Amino acid sequence: MTQPCTLPAAFTGQLDELLGDRFSVSMAVREQHGRDESIFAAMPPDAVAYARDTAEVVAIVKLCDQFSVPIIPYGAGSSLEGHTLAAQGGLTLNLQQMDRVLAIHAQDQTASVQPGVTRKALNAVLRDTGLFFPVDPGADASFGGMCATRASGTNAVRYGTMRENVVNLTVVTASGEVVKTGQRARKSAAGYDLTRLFVGSEGTLGVVVEATVRLHPLPESTTAAVCAFPDIDAAVQAVVQIIQLGVPVARCEFVDPVAIRALNLYSKTGLPEQPHLFFEFHGSESGLNEQIALVQEITQDFGAGKFEWSASPEARSKLWEARHNVYFAALQLRPGARSIVTDVCVPISRLADCVNETIEDLRRSGMIAPVVGHVGDGNFHVQVLVDGDAQSEIDQAEALNARLVARALEMDGTCTGEHGIGLHKQGFLVDELGSVSVDVMRRIKQSLDPRNIMNPGKIFSQ
Repeated sequence: MTQPCTLPAAFTGQLDELLGDRFSVSMAVREQHGRDESIFAAMPPDAVAYARDTAEVVAIVKLCDQFSVPIIPYGAGSSLEGHTLAAQGGLTLNLQQMDRVLAIHAQDQTASVQPGVTRKALNAVLRDTGLFFPVDPGADASFGGMCATRASGTNAVRYGTMRENVVNLTVVTASGEVVKTGQRARKSAAGYDLTRLFVGSEGTLGVVVEATVRLHPLPESTTAAVCAFPDIDAAVQAVVQIIQLGVPVARCEFVDPVAIRALNLYSKTGLPEQPHLFFEFHGSESGLNEQIALVQEITQDFGAGKFEWSASPEARSKLWEARHNVYFAALQLRPGARSIVTDVCVPISRLADCVNETIEDLRRSGMIAPVVGHVGDGNFHVQVLVDGDAQSEIDQAEALNARLVARALEMDGTCTGEHGIGLHKQGFLVDELGSVSVDVMRRIKQSLDPRNIMNPGKIFSQ
């Protein structure tokens, strides 16, 4: 049963006066904010506050600092690693109502947004400008969360991740100070790169209250296609050759036969249950034809079937909606199951080795575990389906994940290409970077957040 709120009465009284009905200690509201898409049990906060502007965030953070109350920033709630769970209790700061697009500078190809704006909402506003924001993690994530986790997704092979697409941030630090990390110039050599410090900090250094992001011109022509392969190795080897030859594909996604079966059941895609690559091509008509011809030639060398084309916007949307829904589709393969999702990324030259060894490991395990990935940049995911009440299954899945991470690290890869560390990957972070590097991160955290109130327990335990 959820515990009653144990926050100091003076603290809750001041927040109630500041926010009125936008401050809640209701168990239903707290429980809603105590769950995400990770395997962890619910960890509800003691209270939830809804902020509407920067001034309110400053006031809330200052109160948390005064009373040493943990504060957990919250956006769309789509985390896979426990980022928004109240691991040490405290206050969840819901930023969904800070949802204004503040400015669009079309000539400079930038936009400034509040943290509650989602990627789809920004692209809807941009529809008539000839520009778009490309980072697409699948879920309709908020910009605050995407900045916090250094999000990536299907377009990263062409357009980069949040690291490359954030120009500057405005952040409220643990003491309530408002810090702007840069200007809108295309480049700067002025001091430490504070923008990159906060991008990927997972809410442990401050609360993002504004982000200026890069926009990109809408391509003259866009088309998408899927093609099947005789086996997984052929599909992955085709990707490696496409990338090594420098073909500028916009999206290059791998979906294994188990995931295809899930998509067929959930999205009615009607694809043969074989390994598939999903492609999208952006460019001028002539450039597009060159890309397509080269990719077709390469894939045919690896035994691929014919391309199934989706040239119209409606057909492309249906195709990518199906790909984005693979997480939920996979859950239908085992009704009532929970997911443990892996997130390794390796150098493209080692991608085939890592995928092949992982597939063999999965076969030996006998577990239901679809494999998908943004393989154009070496990032892939295994979604292991487990009975959330069976600790033996959870342990088996975690052991699979540990072997996969060890495999990736041995190949000079990373334990997380886009999901972040959160609660789930703290030991892997030390394995990857070493205790000295992690201690440097810890000292940065202690310097900016001496009371340890900013999303405590995430990235490292102390």
